[in-house]
Amino acid sequence: MLENNESIENEAKEEISVMGNDTIKISNDVVATYAGIAVSEVEGVYGMAGGFAGITEVISGKKNLSKGIKVEVGEKSTKIDVNIIVEYGARIPDVAYEIQTRIKKSVEAMTDLKVLEVNVHVQGVHKMTEKELEEKENLDENVEE
Repeated sequence: MLENNESIENEAKEEISVMGNDTIKISNDVVATYAGIAVSEVEGVYGMAGGFAGITEVISGKKNLSKGIKVEVGEKSTKIDVNIIVEYGARIPDVAYEIQTRIKKSVEAMTDLKVLEVNVHVQGVHKMTEKELEEKENLDENVEE
């Protein structure tokens, strides 16, 4: 998963363009990608809500990390809205706080934009099936070994 995130980050960095006299314009998609990577690392998030899989995502098989994220980039600041589905049993205020903290830290470090707002919208709750629970337990056991 880490390798995939690094390649996506590299692609996002390439979208940052220098425009004329020392002006840098950062695409909304770049900020959304950094935010998506930050959200994907938060425990308790089942997935993102909203958005459609683009044709490039279907063809390339890459996960669209900006799905469910709306970004408004100004000259030196940004506002971010995130739509998530939480895992059943996760404490929503803790998950939301962790998302806000990670997005703010990641986007500010990578882009030098000031993050003014990170609004987290919980769109649903996912309860794991028996099969998903067994798979997760098997994964956890393999990681501990």
